Amino acid sequence: MVYYQFNRYGTMLHLIDIIEDSKIPKYKQIINSIFTAIEHGDIKTNDKLPSVNELLIEFDISRDTIVRAYDHLKKIGVIESVPGKGYYIKKDDLVLKAKVFLLFNKLSAHKKIIYDAFAKELGDKATIDFFIYENNYRQFKHLLEASRSRDYTHYAIICHFEEGGDDLISFVKKHIPLEKLIILDKKVEQLGSKVASVHQDFEKDIYSALVDLNPQLKKYAQLKLLLRQRTYHPNEIKKGFVKFCTEYAYDFNIVDDIEKEKIENHTVYINLMENDLVTLIKKIKETQFTLGKDVGIISYNDTPLKEILRDGITVISTDFEQLGKQAAELILKNEKHQFENPFYVIPRKSL
Repeated sequence: MVYYQFNRYGTMLHLIDIIEDSKIPKYKQIINSIFTAIEHGDIKTNDKLPSVNELLIEFDISRDTIVRAYDHLKKIGVIESVPGKGYYIKKDDLVLKAKVFLLFNKLSAHKKIIYDAFAKELGDKATIDFFIYENNYRQFKHLLEASRSRDYTHYAIICHFEEGGDDLISFVKKHIPLEKLIILDKKVEQLGSKVASVHQDFEKDIYSALVDLNPQLKKYAQLKLLLRQRTYHPNEIKKGFVKFCTEYAYDFNIVDDIEKEKIENHTVYINLMENDLVTLIKKIKETQFTLGKDVGIISYNDTPLKEILRDGITVISTDFEQLGKQAAELILKNEKHQFENPFYVIPRKSL
């Protein structure tokens, strides 16, 4: 993590904090820096801000980035521009409710929905530093260790790792005050019932979804779950799948490599990864089987493309928008509740 806090020009450049590892756009980081400085009393009404040229040179960012930040601050009445003189603080009575460290395992279309809903709900009431660790536990630990030098009021984190994580509980307890913690997406039971969360119940969700879809499933002989051996997906998905197949007397199998799989008649395939769905559809097209009659597909997480792909792919998914919104509400209300996020089924012609 890189911090820039120089004061070459004798202005307030030292108050602008650009974090290179953050996924927050730099214009938003400028806005957040000014919000934080006002909140801490480091900037007062009528104080002059660094000029566009000063910021441009100091941080090697584009003029458009800086102008976009200042234009937003002008629009909401925080600063004003004086022709020929520069930008000045117009009001210093801004009260932020939170400074949030947000940590995702990856940035996909679905994670973007969570982030957008989260940021929209917080609005200008909070600042966000947003990071991605790409399912890598070492990077997860590095980012949290680096966060200790910053004064965050809340930590909102997703814990999905392809490998590692055996010391997750002790590490989190050491580096994050639990009263500041909100767990997203996957509940971490060992942290206890007092840690706030907005989570999926992965085992129950897939089980319930398959029960709902059972009338359509009855025309098939077996179900196959596409689940790679090396994956960040929770093992609870496999447990819920096996539980359903056992209770409802379906033959079933776990497929860890769709590339090597021979498509079988009277079989429903349940995919978790977008790339696996593409491969699956290609392999079905190479057979004489009819999708929705001879073979079926159920896909995790809806996208606009799945609504039209092959006349519609049946989807099971959590409500990502609600997850992001609910997490933000916990922060704004400073509550410690645990919420199970809604899960839904969208039947389409692929089944």
